[in-house]
Amino acid sequence: MAETKHWTGSDKYLCDPELAQAFHMARTLGMPLLIEGEPGTGKTELPIHYAKDRGLPLEVYPVGSKSNVEQFVARFDHVKYLRDSQIEILNAQREEKGLAARSTSDRNPENLKDYVVKGPAAIAYSKPNSVLLIDEIDKAPREFPNDLLYALSHRKFIMPESGEVIEASEEDMPAIVITSNREQELPTAFKGRCIYHYIHFPEKDVMEKIVEKHHPGLNEKVVKVALDVFYHLRRLGLERSPTTREILNWLKYMSDIAPKTAIEKIEGLEGIGALIKTQTDMERVNRMIGADNNLGSPSWN
Repeated sequence: MAETKHWTGSDKYLCDPELAQAFHMARTLGMPLLIEGEPGTGKTELPIHYAKDRGLPLEVYPVGSKSNVEQFVARFDHVKYLRDSQIEILNAQREEKGLAARSTSDRNPENLKDYVVKGPAAIAYSKPNSVLLIDEIDKAPREFPNDLLYALSHRKFIMPESGEVIEASEEDMPAIVITSNREQELPTAFKGRCIYHYIHFPEKDVMEKIVEKHHPGLNEKVVKVALDVFYHLRRLGLERSPTTREILNWLKYMSDIAPKTAIEKIEGLEGIGALIKTQTDMERVNRMIGADNNLGSPSWN
């Protein structure tokens, strides 16, 4: 039976109670967990840290604009099959002439399973205690989530050419986590096959706990000043607001600097490229810094 113990996070991942409950429900029911939310809220990190914490095998499928079910599930290697078939014919001809046969590796053209290359989905379905991450499914062509409906409903895949069936019971379904940044709306029927959770961006007190998990022992004053700046920037209505991942990177950069110097660098927005990611936003922040400098020390509260 697959791992269904209630998981509330690890020493590196803070899992809020509502997310933990949704994840537990999905694994108990043998259903995928669909997580939506803005970038940088820890959607992708959930299955990665869960698998690492529990010591479970992890399969990852990063979705792109050309993703399809063949890549995700399995494909038949027609090139190898044709080559091995041709070698078999040549060997038969060589044997008739009394010549030694050529090596054909350990594959057998009569066994079509030898030529099926399994993707992350087929591998995960073959292992009850496994974790499958389908990352950023909203980037895929619309037919991709629709093509997954049968597999999600019946918990099985049929391998190409060979007809081999890989299936899992409700109890043995891998822990499947699907993430979406909502770049496009997912089909209603697809969402109906999932347990749904939306991750809201963490408030400052929660972010302090996240920082503590990633940078334990970091000077409290440094963290406070950095978070004041971070949330001030998020309130500006930028084209792309800084995310959790980015504040963690910024603080990592500051972690080896003496606290007093680090605070001065943070207040002066040194290394702001860790937080701001567009030219328009950078120009806006620089104008704000210039205006504050004319008035005196900048206020980040």
